[in-house]
Amino acid sequence: MSVREVNFDGLVGPTHNYSGLAHGNVASMSHEGLVANPREAALQGLEKMKSLMDAGYVQGVLPPQQRPDLGALRDLGFAGSDAQVLARAADEAPQVLRAVCSASSMWTANAATVTPSVDAPDGRAHFTPANLQSSFHRYLEPATTGRVLASIFADEARFAHHPVLPATPAFSDEGAANHTRLAGDHGEPGVHLYVYGRQAFGGDGIAPRRYPARQTLEASQAVARQHGLSDAQTVFAQQHPEAIDAGVFHNDVIAVGNGPVLLYHEVAFRDEQGTLDALRERMASPLIPVRVPVEAVSLDDAVASYLFNSQLLSNPDGTMTLVVPGECQEREAVWRCLQDHLLAGHNPISEVVVKDVKQSMRNGGGPACLRLRVALSEAERAALSGRVLLDDALHGELVAWVERHYRDRLAPADLADPALASETLAALDELTGLLRLGSVYPFQR
Repeated sequence: MSVREVNFDGLVGPTHNYSGLAHGNVASMSHEGLVANPREAALQGLEKMKSLMDAGYVQGVLPPQQRPDLGALRDLGFAGSDAQVLARAADEAPQVLRAVCSASSMWTANAATVTPSVDAPDGRAHFTPANLQSSFHRYLEPATTGRVLASIFADEARFAHHPVLPATPAFSDEGAANHTRLAGDHGEPGVHLYVYGRQAFGGDGIAPRRYPARQTLEASQAVARQHGLSDAQTVFAQQHPEAIDAGVFHNDVIAVGNGPVLLYHEVAFRDEQGTLDALRERMASPLIPVRVPVEAVSLDDAVASYLFNSQLLSNPDGTMTLVVPGECQEREAVWRCLQDHLLAGHNPISEVVVKDVKQSMRNGGGPACLRLRVALSEAERAALSGRVLLDDALHGELVAWVERHYRDRLAPADLADPALASETLAALDELTGLLRLGSVYPFQR
């Protein structure tokens, strides 16, 4: 069975802007109010996808959400025509308007948690969309995310879809940004590392003080139960509170794993040794931990550069490629760590590839945020619905689509423009035709 990892990247939406909505995300907060370039953002994402496809990796595409979410504004009491709804929201609740225009679905690491069929007791790949209840602008995403995933992974004999967890603080779920699957290779049964920031019921009360912990232990446990995973297949580890207070709002900002390799910062886990011991005990193949000490890279440098929000990709010869954002070159300590500690160390990481995703980075999302990983067999890849696996033809059509529909300048004040809403609906309607997804958006239903 040829099992390969498919990276499904989120297309950056036409309303990409810098509204500073994500409390605890240092980059998002520090760039609030700047003018964004949605066209450049989408093209940067597509260039990254194309370069990985050209390098031999299987690359998929996921569509953005319908934004602005006029339905959400109407649910909140704003009435009238679309233009009137937008104008009133801009006047009375500008932060709410910014939230319903967010292009945050581009970070598909938060879209869902996925268990491949090789690990599931029923032999199907399992999907649970994240409830993202910790922030209003992301709480709006799961319904459309679920429809998109059900449209693509439609074969019920091969794929299973689970309901979103209750959208309450006790079951706060941020998806695969806090989940890592480790195994000797993608076809080998794996161990699932779930990282949480706090415990809702019980626990010792140790949690971050400055920024909120977005993932609960209870949510991670519920997803594992939905997917039928046993205790022997799972490890639940608490993220270090100091890391969260430094701006590490998800585990994928401080650790990244693939195959048998876990690349992590010294302050990633509250119980570093206990986490490693539990993984070693459960894995069929030896764990290869790659630890970056705080003396090499400070927490501030890790957050500013998004070193650990890089994509770690497996190669057929057993080596690994690390795809890092350009900001890693701008931090001397980080770049030195990449050259002297990682590439020169005794580990499978043999290549570092630098990608410009600056438009995303300014909102707090690096290469790893932009993709949802799904390990699929050849038969499962053949069973996918729609036209979502990237090839040269689809890439060319998507680039042309972006250039037709996207603005090259968008400030927060522009979000009230009713023409932007009309432009976005026209773009998304065309996109669902290109990707052959059917009617996944509210305005199409």
